[in-house]
Amino acid sequence: MQVGVVSDTHDNLGVAQAAVDRFVAADVDMVVHCGDIISPFAARLFDTDEFEFYAARGNNDGEWALQSLVEEFGAYLGEMGELELETAHVAVYHGTSEAIVGALVDSGTYDYVLRGHTHEQVHERRNGTVHINPGGIPLDPAGGSPPAAVVLDTAADEVTFHDLG
Repeated sequence: MQVGVVSDTHDNLGVAQAAVDRFVAADVDMVVHCGDIISPFAARLFDTDEFEFYAARGNNDGEWALQSLVEEFGAYLGEMGELELETAHVAVYHGTSEAIVGALVDSGTYDYVLRGHTHEQVHERRNGTVHINPGGIPLDPAGGSPPAAVVLDTAADEVTFHDLG
């Protein structure tokens, strides 16, 4: 299964649209946004028949209509969600608590832990679990990783980062 992963787009319509375009070009089956979409108008870009859409709540997702809008065309996972992707068991969490992220990765329960929050790209394998953070809009405009879209191929167990900056 081909899964698109993005996080922390923070109402940046250019970055969100670039992610959608990348995911459509990669012919992903589903997209997971790991939080901090921020507003419904930014979430609307992910409303397409090209892929299924799932979103976790981020610490800046305070817009009251975001959940109801996402539920019109996708699934809103709340603070943390679990997905079954063919043979892969996936945890999705924004990542505001590093202790919780560590517990999810170290639990041995998940094949993949998808998260955001730090705006820093992460791709690590620990105890059989793949921990992925696609990064986000750089917190420091002078440095940091550019925002990225991740394409996860669960059948091949491959993770590819695509620069959106």
